[in-house]
Amino acid sequence: MRPSAPARVLLADDHALVRSGVRLILDAEPDLSVVAEAADGADAVALARRDPGLDLAILDIAMPRQTGLQAARELSRLRPGLRILMLTMYDNEQYFFEALKAGASGYVPKSVADRDLVEACRAALRDEPFIYPGAETTLIRTYLDRARTGGALPARPITEREEEILKLVAEGHTSKEIGDFLVISAKTVERHRANLLQKLGLRDRLELTRYAIRVGLIEP
Repeated sequence: MRPSAPARVLLADDHALVRSGVRLILDAEPDLSVVAEAADGADAVALARRDPGLDLAILDIAMPRQTGLQAARELSRLRPGLRILMLTMYDNEQYFFEALKAGASGYVPKSVADRDLVEACRAALRDEPFIYPGAETTLIRTYLDRARTGGALPARPITEREEEILKLVAEGHTSKEIGDFLVISAKTVERHRANLLQKLGLRDRLELTRYAIRVGLIEP
């Protein structure tokens, strides 16, 4: 019997050193092969559009232009059969639940990638959820506590479009640049920006940038 071909993996992280390290881990496995790399979420989506044969996308959460969570939402709509894993520096329940809502099968902190990433990839390819061992007890307890008390999961304070614009504003792009990237008018960008300031109770770009850092849309 001929061995099956390794799963084709797309890897997206804005740090080349991280990509190199993850590639070394995955390419050492006979059933996994990194065939495409991206430095931000937008490039990851573009690569997935061009290559229908991809099996798995591994996305960092904090990337320029488009975060891993934003890219995961888009990829889930464009390519429902593509499995998605989030790779991140952020270790908190909010990102875990956001990752699941975005269509990801799992969530692996970079601090344990050398130990858990291969297992997470294989679980995702089997269409099984993956929770890294250190988080499982805490997450399950949190979920059960909320269910017992009738509490809801954390609500998203802004829309997906507002999140896209917030990230790009915080990265220093002009309204015209944001409009060109999102294929909307600069005036529409300004309207969204005004809505963001009002919704979040903020005053200016500096406060929007601080908020974007706090919620993990950009790195400090």
